[in-house]
Amino acid sequence: MSGAARTYEYAVRDRSGKMVKGRIEASNEAAVANRLKTMGMAPLSISEVQNTGLNRDISIPGMGEKITLKDLAVMARQMATMISAGLSLLRTLSILAQQTENKALAKVLATVRNDVETGTSLSAAIGRHKDTFPPLMINIIKAGEVGGFLEQALLSVAANYESEVKLRAQIKSAMTYPVMVFIMAILAVVGMLLFIVPVFEQMFTDLGGELPAPTKVLVFLSGVMKWLAPVLLVVSIVFSVWWRKHKNDDAVRSKKDPLFLKIPIFGPLFQKVAIARFTRNFGTMLGAGVPILQALDIVGETSGNWVIEVAVKDVQDNVRTGQSLSAPLAKHPVFPPMVVQMIATGEDSGAMEIMLEKISDFYDEEVTSTTEQLTSLIEPLMIGILGTVIGGMIIALYMPIFSIFELVG
Repeated sequence: MSGAARTYEYAVRDRSGKMVKGRIEASNEAAVANRLKTMGMAPLSISEVQNTGLNRDISIPGMGEKITLKDLAVMARQMATMISAGLSLLRTLSILAQQTENKALAKVLATVRNDVETGTSLSAAIGRHKDTFPPLMINIIKAGEVGGFLEQALLSVAANYESEVKLRAQIKSAMTYPVMVFIMAILAVVGMLLFIVPVFEQMFTDLGGELPAPTKVLVFLSGVMKWLAPVLLVVSIVFSVWWRKHKNDDAVRSKKDPLFLKIPIFGPLFQKVAIARFTRNFGTMLGAGVPILQALDIVGETSGNWVIEVAVKDVQDNVRTGQSLSAPLAKHPVFPPMVVQMIATGEDSGAMEIMLEKISDFYDEEVTSTTEQLTSLIEPLMIGILGTVIGGMIIALYMPIFSIFELVG
């Protein structure tokens, strides 16, 4: 096992004879020299950088650059392209570590490169960084190494993550508008209750007279909001911190995910997303040569829904005893009959991965169609709700003004 990666400054002459200086991470000076030579450079000087004092990188927890699925997809496709072009794995990793725009990923790739240089396999090297590389990616690359088709395995990873990124973008586009309008409506209502209603209340009090019932309700809500708003603010902050920490706990997911599937309008969308993700990941892993039990152990978690994860564990237990896939799937309502029948057909014909790919493509299209319908439906609905709430408050405020002249007289 290699030592911790260190930073070294180097001076080299490139193939044209030009002197080049830079920095690189490696376990020791010999590793730096070897890497520079594989890149076609002649080392002149190599010295370790002491990362102390002002030279040390400042790292604030939670504020570092995040490694996204899009970064991993680009990395996998670039790696496959360079390997197919005849570059060695070490040189491929060296180039990726230098040219990757995401600094956090570049740092991890430099460490992976160091481990591979000492004789560690690529899958084992990236397996040491499970916070960066998902289990699906690790296992597909491992299958590609064992089967001798690493390039195809990397392309499968890239295609899978590109589809996942597209799927997430569709969900985000469907959810962004209603969420933003909902937040704006809440802020507008709270703002009117805290700042505008009290002004009118004072004016009505000075004039005297009996206020209409809607105005009384509005004045009452304004008084309540003065002490409720700080409480709600504190509660929301505490809940957001708790949610970020515990949202992936089994106890929370076992309550949250089934509830999400039952939400009107959005529930079917969440189900289609989970099925598309499950079938795509399952088909990708089977196509890459990952054993079916090992694939089932991973795809349940990657579906992103606790209901499907529990169902897949049940399927895994049945498959382990020699049963088919489709029979236990049929026991779980989260899988529509069409999915079960297509998987059964795939089992009978021996083309499981092809059938799973067809299912995932179908549900990807369904997600696209559903998000478009939701957007066209929710936009006028949210505008109507927002207009009704704000308009109702304005009417309640101005109702007493109609009798102001009588009060003044």
